[in-house]
Amino acid sequence: MPKQTERRRDNQQWMLDWIVKTTGRVQNFAYDNRVVPPEVKSYAQIHRVVDKHARHVLAIAEAAEKAGHTKTAAELYWVASEHYREAQHTIFEDDNPEKIYLHGMLLKCFDKVMEHASHPIERVEIPFEGNYIQGVLHMVPGAEKAPTVVFCPGMDMTKEAFVDALSHPFVNRGLNCLHLDGPGQGTSNIRKIRVTLDNYERAGSAAIDYLCDRPEVDPDRIAVSGFSMGSYWGMRMAARDDRVKAVATAAACYGPKTAIFEQASPRFKQVFMYMAGIHDEDAFDEFASQMVLDDVAADVKCPALQVTGEYDPLAPLETVLPIYEKVPAPKELWVIENDFHNPRNRPNFGGIDFYGYLADWINDVFAGKIADDHQREILVPERTGNGPYVPQVEGGFNLPERVGAPAGLSDAQKGPAGVKGG
Repeated sequence: MPKQTERRRDNQQWMLDWIVKTTGRVQNFAYDNRVVPPEVKSYAQIHRVVDKHARHVLAIAEAAEKAGHTKTAAELYWVASEHYREAQHTIFEDDNPEKIYLHGMLLKCFDKVMEHASHPIERVEIPFEGNYIQGVLHMVPGAEKAPTVVFCPGMDMTKEAFVDALSHPFVNRGLNCLHLDGPGQGTSNIRKIRVTLDNYERAGSAAIDYLCDRPEVDPDRIAVSGFSMGSYWGMRMAARDDRVKAVATAAACYGPKTAIFEQASPRFKQVFMYMAGIHDEDAFDEFASQMVLDDVAADVKCPALQVTGEYDPLAPLETVLPIYEKVPAPKELWVIENDFHNPRNRPNFGGIDFYGYLADWINDVFAGKIADDHQREILVPERTGNGPYVPQVEGGFNLPERVGAPAGLSDAQKGPAGVKGG
């Protein structure tokens, strides 16, 4: 008797294995760069192969530290922590000893990153509904009452991931930044704190409560940022907590979740069902159908920046635009030409990591540069123009609007009898 699969999409595992082997990616297949090592030939290999790479980097880090080369060691510990983050994320099963080990190594390596970083970093525990949400607080050196950003990672990220811990773009621009392992993420998963339809924004408010008691934080200048699924959670936080004075999110997950859970890599649904603690696929589909921003978009009263790829397969542009329209001014929308779900290091932004642009925008809000009636929509060009400093898009983002084509059918298209079909 064959083993019963938990999800219908689990039956696509052979396709995912083939794509992992041929592309080196588990998702976002439009990009060419490999994420997993070339010796990985199936999904099941990832965590053990990546663990070997992590242990190799960790050994070099420890040798560098022993030699007194702490800056080099910090960079290596950061790389090792990223390896362990990717390795542990491939396992979506409670109490799995390999996941617990790999996640523990992620925290251990990041301890060393915090120890040797050039700006203060703390791992913090935030009281939340009978338990604690863990965060990582990056602070501007020597600053008191600095503006502070709450960062919501994506579903494949953890609080240690992606935003460069050793050259933090927010800290470098005068902003403290608290990264959350919100419900369902990272350490919260280990603690079995599941994500629900509304508890991530409650965790965000608990984080803001915590920040308001910190002497390093100006409670009147708190912003939210988020990436991928964190863009969804970040917008919900901004709608539900009026202490949020700016929100800047990217890699849009603003609209319906059909594309991400039914049409993209099956890993998205596998991981999020684990994050939510839901084991019945029909129950999860009902849950996912309610993961929308339509009910809260109009409640975002602070300046809002939304960033999306022109061809994002997880959040098609036609699902992003209606949400943007519901958000009141002041607001901006950046559509990244010819891009998909990950705007990091893209030519549209000059090849640098784009998080600094989000930090600049938040600083502009705090500096009073965004008027109450501000509204701006731009197409960030891939190979020409001035990146996000281009002028307002004329017409719209669809091809006919973009090139100024006349609306409707031409006489040649209609023909002598016109269009009679329905």
